[in-house]
Amino acid sequence: MLYPIFDYLDGVLDIPGAGVFKYISFRAGMAAVLSLIITITFGHKIIAWIRNKQIGETVRDLGLEGQTQKKGTPTMGGLMIIAAILIPTLLFGDLDNIYIILLLVTTVWLGGIGFLDDYIKVFRKNKEGLAGRFKIIGQIGIGVIVGATLYFHEDVVIREFQNPVSIEEGVIETPAYQDVKVAKTTIPFVKNNELNYETILGFMGEAMTPVLYIFVVIFIITAVSNGANITDGIDGLAAGTSAIIGLTIAIFAYLSGNAIFSQYLNIMYIPGSGELVIFASAFIGACIGFLWYNAYPAQVFMGDTGSLMLGGVIAVLALTLRKELLIPIMCGIFVIENLSVVLQVSYFKYTKKKYGEGRRIFLMSPLHHHYQKKNIPEAKIVTRFWIVGILLAVITLATLKLR
Repeated sequence: MLYPIFDYLDGVLDIPGAGVFKYISFRAGMAAVLSLIITITFGHKIIAWIRNKQIGETVRDLGLEGQTQKKGTPTMGGLMIIAAILIPTLLFGDLDNIYIILLLVTTVWLGGIGFLDDYIKVFRKNKEGLAGRFKIIGQIGIGVIVGATLYFHEDVVIREFQNPVSIEEGVIETPAYQDVKVAKTTIPFVKNNELNYETILGFMGEAMTPVLYIFVVIFIITAVSNGANITDGIDGLAAGTSAIIGLTIAIFAYLSGNAIFSQYLNIMYIPGSGELVIFASAFIGACIGFLWYNAYPAQVFMGDTGSLMLGGVIAVLALTLRKELLIPIMCGIFVIENLSVVLQVSYFKYTKKKYGEGRRIFLMSPLHHHYQKKNIPEAKIVTRFWIVGILLAVITLATLKLR
C-alpha cells in the first residue's frame, strides 16, 4: 500500500532521497522489523485474549515426559504469524506483483484451512479436527491456483540475456534480452542446471503438459505443508526451522531478482522475483517473533493455523523462484519428520501382516518424539534439529556455485 506513495514521491515529486524507500533492501528491512514488532509487542496481548477465550491445547496422552503440563496452553497462535506476515507485506510490497499476490493468497488460504481444523478441535471438542480429506481438498485447491498461475500467467517469465550484464564506470549496461515464457526449474549439483518441465512431461502430448505440471505443484505444496504440520510437535521446532528455511529462500529471491548476481552465479534471472525478499523478510520476522513466546517452555502454540500455512508458503516461495528441486535439502527437517512417519506406519503394517505382530522402527514417530522417548530434554532436541537445519541451509546455498 505504501509502495505507490514511495513511487509518487520519487518519480513525480522528485523529492531528494525518496528513492531509497523503493529499494528492496530498505523495504525488506522495514518488513522484518515491523513483523517482529507485531509479534513481540502485541503477542502477549493476543495470548491473553486467547487464554480468556479458553482456546487451549487438548493434549493426547502419548506417555511423553512433560506432556501433561502443556494441557491448556493457548493455541491458534498461528494467527499472530499470519498477521505479522500480511501486514508488513501489504504495506511495503508491490501489490501489483504476481508473486506477491500468489503468496498472499496462499497465506490466507492455508491459514484458513488450519484455522478450521483448530476451531473444530477447540470449540467442537473434536480431537480429530478437520477431516483429512477436506485438508487435502483445500491443499489441492491452492495447488491448482498456484500451478495454473505459474504456468499460464504472462508475468511469470525468465529473462535470457544475449551477453553478460556489465558495469562500466558505475553504470549498469544491460544487453539485449528476451523474456521467455517457459516452465523451467533448477537442478542442484549439475553443470547444466536447468530442467524444462515441458521436455520431461511432454510425452503425453502438449495439452497434458500443464496438467502434469499442476499435479507436480499440488504434490509439492501438499507434501511440504504436511511436513511442517508434522514437525510442529515440540516447542519452537517448526517456527525455528521455518525461519532458517525462510532466510535461505530470501537469499535466493534477492539473487534471482538481480540481473548481475544471477548471471555471475549462473542462476535464472526472474523478473519481479526480487519483491519476494519483502515477503520472505516478513516471514522470517514473524517466525522469530513467534519464537519469543513459543520457545521452551511455550506460552502459546501455533496450531494447524500456523503450521499448515508455514509449509505451504515455503513450497510456493520455492516454486516461484524455480528452486523446488532443492526442497529435499532445504526442507530436510520436514522431509525427515514426514519420512519417519511413513516408514513407521508402513513397517508396522508390513510386520503385522507377515508376523502377526506389528513392529516399530522408532520408539515413536515423528522423529522428535523418538528422541523424547529416549529422555533427551525437549530444548536439546530442538536445538540439535536447528543445527541440522542450518547445515542443510548452508548446503542448499552452496549449490549456487557447484555447477
